[in-house]
Amino acid sequence: MWYYEKKLQYPVKVTECNPRLAKYLIEQYGGADGELSAALRYLNQRYSIPDKVIGLLTDIGTEEFAHLEMIATMIYKLTKDATPEQMKEAGLGAHYANHDHALYYNNAAGSPWTATYIQAKGDPIADLYEDIAAEEKARATYQWIINMSDDPCLNDSLKFLREREVVHSQRFREAVEILKFEKDRKQFF
Repeated sequence: MWYYEKKLQYPVKVTECNPRLAKYLIEQYGGADGELSAALRYLNQRYSIPDKVIGLLTDIGTEEFAHLEMIATMIYKLTKDATPEQMKEAGLGAHYANHDHALYYNNAAGSPWTATYIQAKGDPIADLYEDIAAEEKARATYQWIINMSDDPCLNDSLKFLREREVVHSQRFREAVEILKFEKDRKQFF
């Protein structure tokens, strides 16, 4: 079903070791509105959505996995040379004690990822509005991380991800209109 090309969707460069910034990025790795949650949400919802938009959920869901890979690369590059003391100072002491420099699905506050982050109502319009909201929340989070970052190289990659969230939101809005039109058309005829 998928072809994996062994390169990131967009290049990830980091100027220097910065575990504090990595702590914030962890939100997009294992947070409620992060890339893992989005990928799983969309790939799950496609089983109860009309054929006209299944492909959209599949396309965006798989792209979210590419974004997850980018976030993981960013976090790795920001922490790979960090000392235990730097990890502790950045608020990642507990993470270091449990996982060393390994990635783990949790949010920026340290709470583990949970399946309760994934919504699937079974009503296509409700699910698509949930998806729009999720993309807009992810966009906002990327912007806030950019606001806190002074790394122009990293910000370039974050801006790419932020813009992809905007595109996904627009595509979900288009899908809502398609389904509403179909519903209205069936009621008319």
